[in-house]
Amino acid sequence: MRPLEVVACVVRRRWVPLVAACLALAGITGSAGAATLHFAQQYGVGYLPLMVLRRNHLIQKYAKAEGVDNVTVSWSTFGSGAAMNAAILSGSLDFASGGVGPLLKIWSATKGLTNVHGMAALNSMPNLLNTTNPKLHSIADLTDKDRIALPAVKVSIQAVTLEMAAAKLWGDKHYGRLDHLTVSMKHPDAMAAMLSRSGTIDCDFTAPPFSERELANPQVHTILDSYQVLGGQSTFNVLWTTQRFHDRHPRLYKAVFQALHAADRFIKAHPEQAAAIYQREEHSKLPRQLIEQIIRNPQVEFTTTPKNVMEYARFMHRIGAIKHLPASWKDVFFSAVWPEPGS
Repeated sequence: MRPLEVVACVVRRRWVPLVAACLALAGITGSAGAATLHFAQQYGVGYLPLMVLRRNHLIQKYAKAEGVDNVTVSWSTFGSGAAMNAAILSGSLDFASGGVGPLLKIWSATKGLTNVHGMAALNSMPNLLNTTNPKLHSIADLTDKDRIALPAVKVSIQAVTLEMAAAKLWGDKHYGRLDHLTVSMKHPDAMAAMLSRSGTIDCDFTAPPFSERELANPQVHTILDSYQVLGGQSTFNVLWTTQRFHDRHPRLYKAVFQALHAADRFIKAHPEQAAAIYQREEHSKLPRQLIEQIIRNPQVEFTTTPKNVMEYARFMHRIGAIKHLPASWKDVFFSAVWPEPGS
């Protein structure tokens, strides 16, 4: 079985009981080798630390300091964390990145098998549910005529946050009350669909810079903020990998971890340069001042420290979205990030 066929196997079926079988059939090792790393990211400013470490060759710098020369890093862009989970299980990725929801899903599903864990947070960042429908003032006003775009139905962090908001409003038994209104779309496509007002999409649950671009339109307003649902600042994006990679390549793992810290320091010290990197890496036509404004926003923090992860974990376990409930956030992450201040 070829790697792509394994991905198809994982995606088409309930992949939890098939993970071990698919990997065994493919003969996949889980890593392309000590000198080659395969990363994936999604869209948005939340992935700025990865863009900075890529642009500034930080992984190669810290790998060399660990005695690993000639490191090659390849990058792919995905539309959702769910697709990345299939790819990391197929062995075509070493590191996946996305929301806390997809991480918790794959952590629970691979517990005792490939044992996927988080390496570190990438940021804390609010996600906003924006709409062009003037009749909507909260999620309580949503009707069957409305459609909410988000990266992946039921799986993405936006989808989980929406279910948490529904459970708070109508009770846990009705956490899925709005699920039938959601549509899987990449952030750029969702923004374009909502702003064009030419289709059925009138709501978009999204992240910077797409949320800011939408709100620049006077016909757009916000009806839900993820920080309000979580009760404060919370991790949006995280980076994760397998136990196999972690154990087999400790020097490379350490180099990536150090590179993330260095990227965060660069973003904080040089927001203008970081904004320019975002423009180049994303081929973005957004004004640099807007990107810098997002970076400087006190609600946005580029940090490796996981925050409020257990709020998601407890909710997802309560509704049956994950089988295993972590005793603490440390169960979900490898130990290098455990001492982080504020975690």
